[in-house]
Amino acid sequence: MILKYVGAYPIVTHKGISFDQTKPDKYTFLNAILEILEKIDNSVYKDIKIDINDYKQYNKELIDILKKYCSNINEIFISKEKKVEEIIQNYNNSAKNNPNLSEDEKRAILGNIAIMRDYYKQYMINEKAYECALNALADIISSKHIDTITFVVGRNYGMVLSDLVQVLQDHKPAFDATMEFFHDESGEAYGKLDMNRKHLEG
Repeated sequence: MILKYVGAYPIVTHKGISFDQTKPDKYTFLNAILEILEKIDNSVYKDIKIDINDYKQYNKELIDILKKYCSNINEIFISKEKKVEEIIQNYNNSAKNNPNLSEDEKRAILGNIAIMRDYYKQYMINEKAYECALNALADIISSKHIDTITFVVGRNYGMVLSDLVQVLQDHKPAFDATMEFFHDESGEAYGKLDMNRKHLEG
């Protein structure tokens, strides 16, 4: 399975296909999270700073970098692909057995499900890859005793680290991480994720 961008979460009905823009394709955030992982992995410091000099664009090597931190990613993809097939089959069965739909409407929704099959599958694979990377990021923050991550606003760093806050709360050990935003002396906008280790240790 490859990783590639498809788009927002698809909503399929007998009336057509639409997209939920509140649920973006997680592929959008993979480059940023791998940049953060690589920065921490290659650093000896507990306070990490990510600025424009750290920008990287992973293309074909995206999956290889991901495998570095998620060694079982292929197994995860296979498992998720099977689960998606089950979900799609359930959608099909639900449409076929829906007494509120006419035969024409059933044919329409089944056709739309078929059209979006590969799209939906790729969306879910991208989501699983992102989840795996988030868990890997939480692990490396814990193992390397990272205190803070300061980042330049942009490149989706803020979105990634906002998602990470919840993952850190569920991590073992758990972290009550907090985020703040500020401007430096030049006016550049930055964000800062604080793991609040002092409170943890206290």
